[in-house]
Amino acid sequence: MFIQVIQAKVKDEAALRRTLDRWQEELLPGATGYLGTTAGISDDTFIALARFESAEAAKANSDRPEQGAWWAELERCLDAPVEFLDCDDVQTWLDGGSDDAGFVQVMRGRSEDVARMNELMISHTTEVKQARPEIIGGLLMDAGDGRYVQTIYFSSEKEAREAEAKEMPPEVRAEMDEGMRLMGDVAYFDLREPMLMSP
Repeated sequence: MFIQVIQAKVKDEAALRRTLDRWQEELLPGATGYLGTTAGISDDTFIALARFESAEAAKANSDRPEQGAWWAELERCLDAPVEFLDCDDVQTWLDGGSDDAGFVQVMRGRSEDVARMNELMISHTTEVKQARPEIIGGLLMDAGDGRYVQTIYFSSEKEAREAEAKEMPPEVRAEMDEGMRLMGDVAYFDLREPMLMSP
């Protein structure tokens, strides 16, 4: 799987949402190798994760003339600069991403050891499923040079916030604490009205 992360400040939210809806209706059918998108607005920041089977499929989509025209329209809804981050080292966690999520949290940062951080994240899946049933799954992205993005999909924000106070088993807690330390300086983007689409 290949994921392109797009991030920018929002200039016109209503137009942004209309433009994303138009992509789903008009351009999605011709996007070969497209797997889905998770997008949303956190405060005044737009963030989107476009998933493709491969980097080649993503480039082929970008090279379509209609995609270029659509992107120019989307850019008018955003303030410059628009940031792009390409990730071809992607792992799924639990059930992965889901269009059924009512709340999505995206974490973007830099770690001294992304591989170890992700290894800790995907361990103890049985215990996590039992203790945190509101977590549907996630996507763990290593963008190289210590950069990473993690996306966690929840059934709802209310259930996620309530479950945060739950105690995890001691053996899980120790590894979670190590993983939190390895996250380093991280930015959180809470997508309370996630825009989720797939073919």
